[in-house]
Amino acid sequence: MTGTTSFSGYDRASLTPTVVHIGPGNFHRAHQAVYCDTVLRTGARSGAVWAISLRSAKVRDALACAGFVYHLVERAQAPDGESQGVRPIGALLGVDVAAQNVERALARLADPAVTVATVTVTEHGYCAVHPAGPLDPTRAEVAHDLRHPGSPRSLPGLLLEALVRRRAAGVAPFTVASCDNLPSNGLAASRVVLDLAECRDPRLAEWVRSNVAFPSSMVDRMVPATTDDELAGLRRAGITDHLPVVTEPFSQWVLEDVFPAGRPQWERAGVELVSDVGLHEQAKLRILNAAHSALAYWGLLAGHRLIWQAVADPALLAATRDLLAEILPTVAAPPGWDLPAYAEQVLRRFANSALPYTTAKVAEDGSQKLPVRIVPTVRALLATGAPATHSAQLLAAWAACLAGPRAGDLAVRDAVMRLAAHGRSAPTSGGPANGTTMPPDFAVDRLMNLPGFFDPADPREQDFVKQVRRRAATLWISDIRIALALRDGNPADSPGPTYIVGPRAC
Repeated sequence: MTGTTSFSGYDRASLTPTVVHIGPGNFHRAHQAVYCDTVLRTGARSGAVWAISLRSAKVRDALACAGFVYHLVERAQAPDGESQGVRPIGALLGVDVAAQNVERALARLADPAVTVATVTVTEHGYCAVHPAGPLDPTRAEVAHDLRHPGSPRSLPGLLLEALVRRRAAGVAPFTVASCDNLPSNGLAASRVVLDLAECRDPRLAEWVRSNVAFPSSMVDRMVPATTDDELAGLRRAGITDHLPVVTEPFSQWVLEDVFPAGRPQWERAGVELVSDVGLHEQAKLRILNAAHSALAYWGLLAGHRLIWQAVADPALLAATRDLLAEILPTVAAPPGWDLPAYAEQVLRRFANSALPYTTAKVAEDGSQKLPVRIVPTVRALLATGAPATHSAQLLAAWAACLAGPRAGDLAVRDAVMRLAAHGRSAPTSGGPANGTTMPPDFAVDRLMNLPGFFDPADPREQDFVKQVRRRAATLWISDIRIALALRDGNPADSPGPTYIVGPRAC
């Protein structure tokens, strides 16, 4: 092994990868790879990982110089300041980049030793029309895969072609375990793979349906981007690592135990194996992820760079607690869970000032995240006639971050934003084109009509969209703290809004 990162946890050279992971970003390396590392430290022979990056070579190139060993840094608040634990992780044996050599990536997935393919490619990576929805055939990579199935560029294309090759070779299919923040993420993965298979050959789709398992899972760990300060701190401690991961001590993985071809003994590392993960997913998405998004958008509008700073803001913390109080009645508790206690634990985790999680990062891709984090809550509240006031405020804040007077400065990235600014298309990341500000009604209507949001033909949902418009109008002219304090979203005795059109004056 080259580089300066040493490892003595087990004999890595004697291991054959049994897990292929697609999407080896920070989260995977702080979560699934750590569980695999823990299992291998017990003497198990199954659980070593080989990763595939669909496009970027950054992770491979940074890890290769140390033989793909890296450090996990766990940081927490302590009575006397901060505590920190550092541990080398050796479960990841290598990384292939599909965009550079798709045959190598396919060969890795087709290896008979591989029994599980895990996935973390974010909601956008499934190439669906909307999160957990059907395959989007207009996506460039999907259109390519339909024309050239043997050299895929998309996640569903890569999985499907690897399964086709295993079938042709008489090798049992691997199990696909999604670890992304999607409701019924196993079903979300199976849907896009099956849709692509139907396009290729309905008989192929039937084979996949009958032979390939797609268990769902719930994963939870906060993993911010690693900063230069973190790298410098490790160097001062005598550790040179080009790509460590920094995270919190808390980690959770709840997994449906459906693995016909076998799996690592993840239960040795604390993975909760269940028959149905649905309630766990719902609780995490609606409580933790929704609160995270709220603190990100409210925090950005309040001028906070980090999530813990937003939690420390009394107005934002109170608003988040109000949002959680609105959400909790819509959530069924998983066995043994105390939902109010879980919500408070979530806020304590967000308040960890040792973890530099930026509001801008959490705010990214709201068009993919919010349909699964807050829209189901809104629908559940509307169905019972309960108010969804704080949910409306969250969505209005998202609209303000993307299209309001400060959108150009905030530059929130959104992979599928399709707003039109006065007849011109807005960029696919950042705020409106040329520094313009859209009227709030226009912005809200465009955003709330994106796939996965609200039904234009449903009167109750459109009444809710009107609430979002009113609250957005306040955010266009008022401080976020003032807006959060208003009950109906309308400032009393305030002048009408002034919209900026065209480049801002200096």
